[in-house]
Amino acid sequence: MKLFLTSSGLVNKKLSDFFVSILPKEPKGCAVLMAAYDQTAEDIEHTIAAQGELRTAGISKITIFNLADKVFSGTENKFDVIYVSGGNTFAILDRMKKTGFFDFVKKAVKEEAIYAGISAGSIIAGQSIEIAGWGSEGDENEIGLADLSGLGFTDIAIYPHFWEEEKDEVDQFKKKADYPVVEITDDQAVYINGGANYQII
Repeated sequence: MKLFLTSSGLVNKKLSDFFVSILPKEPKGCAVLMAAYDQTAEDIEHTIAAQGELRTAGISKITIFNLADKVFSGTENKFDVIYVSGGNTFAILDRMKKTGFFDFVKKAVKEEAIYAGISAGSIIAGQSIEIAGWGSEGDENEIGLADLSGLGFTDIAIYPHFWEEEKDEVDQFKKKADYPVVEITDDQAVYINGGANYQII
């Protein structure tokens, strides 16, 4: 199981080059399925930017699934990479589960698709998304989501968009959590290749 968990996507050459290095084939031959919750003009801009980063990395086979749609219907297709974009973590997880995309992702990654995440997408890879609502910069659970269980691909909780002024808040969460918490800046990512070990890129 390969996980590539970012704060802000392939925003620099180091992250882009590393991502390309873990792909199962040449970028031009890789099929990527990107899930994004496109509700506003800003959401759409972020999705377009993420597509642009993938194209710059040499990937052109990109399928977009808007989590605002009622149901995910691409279950018969095979993808090399599942890429889950950012936004409100609670809302995205809720839509993943309600559309059937959540179960599809679990099956695809079990069958060796790489899982990549941006911000919320990275948090959702863990056992719980509790950390998403933590601190002064946390997401609001505006939909009252009760089941915070994530995909369970890793025991690590990712804290994205970290900056030094948030250190005390993150340390407080670490004291209450019974699992590892890894904070990453907008220029970093966490790579996991099976098992419990991880690498900060």
